[in-house]
Amino acid sequence: MSFREKRTEYRFELSLSVFFFIQVRTRSKLKWKPNAQTIAGRYGEGNQLNQLNYPYGIYVDHQQQHIYIADSGNHRIVKRKLDGGSDHEEIVAGGNGWGNRTDQLSWPSDVIADEKKKSLIICDRGNRRVVQWSLENPNGEKEILIENIECYGLMINENGDLFVCDWENHAVKRWRKSEIGKGGEGTIVAGGNGQGNQLNQLNTPTNIFIDREETIYVSDWGNNRVMKWLKGENEGIIVAGGNGEGKSLKQLNHPQGLVVNEVGDIYVADYENNRIICWSLGSKEGRVVGGGNGRGKGSNELNFPAGLSFDAENNLYVADYGNQRIQRFRID
Repeated sequence: MSFREKRTEYRFELSLSVFFFIQVRTRSKLKWKPNAQTIAGRYGEGNQLNQLNYPYGIYVDHQQQHIYIADSGNHRIVKRKLDGGSDHEEIVAGGNGWGNRTDQLSWPSDVIADEKKKSLIICDRGNRRVVQWSLENPNGEKEILIENIECYGLMINENGDLFVCDWENHAVKRWRKSEIGKGGEGTIVAGGNGQGNQLNQLNTPTNIFIDREETIYVSDWGNNRVMKWLKGENEGIIVAGGNGEGKSLKQLNHPQGLVVNEVGDIYVADYENNRIICWSLGSKEGRVVGGGNGRGKGSNELNFPAGLSFDAENNLYVADYGNQRIQRFRID
């Protein structure tokens, strides 16, 4: 399958699940160095441990020691030390070929760590399920948490409630901690009114971010906007984009990875504009904080950026999907 064919079928990232980031004090107007460092996938597309195959979602753990990568095209989750070399990577889920057995994954698109349970929660998108995979016993029994859902992005809050993007039903759903793994349909908390561009609708949502008040931020991929959905509300608010598909600072082009800081600044992977852009709270346009120099493989370029994450020092991590690598933009 060619890159373009893969991109057409699998380009819809979901990534951004960094619950710890809510607790990180990220100031507004921060700047990052324009040239990024490749910390994973230095050797191009492939299935060796020093290679990646269309990485999507990424997650930095609370201890700031590891990054977890949804290595989509290799049907596996890879763990890598943040400060290690190419020999510090290991497969922690999947890696047994493409398939639907309990020890296999199919085009995983997002991953988060439930660090209380020492396990991973994975959007096993190709198998239409969300699964839990033990970090202490990766060869042990796997648990299917949610079935029959084309999930893209997911996030768990401090109460242990699970939020998932339901791509094909144009909705975000919530499972309370007590409901997870019991076969329920979940509760719609954003969208769910059919595909469309009205304020009570979404169009193929990809990524989400949840704050402590259960405010939901959604990368509304098909509408080229980011929506903010207050808890219990029937309509969302446009907080980034929403001015049609384009490349001006007032526009987005199929947004994906998403993080919101404690003052409401929105960081989004502007996928087809090959940039990471920040929309400050209340702003009518964004500012480029990474990439934005055209599509390419240079250290200051990106090629369809997907997942986003931050560490405690506010260094920015990007799943550079089209370049088969993970980039780190250090704080300037």
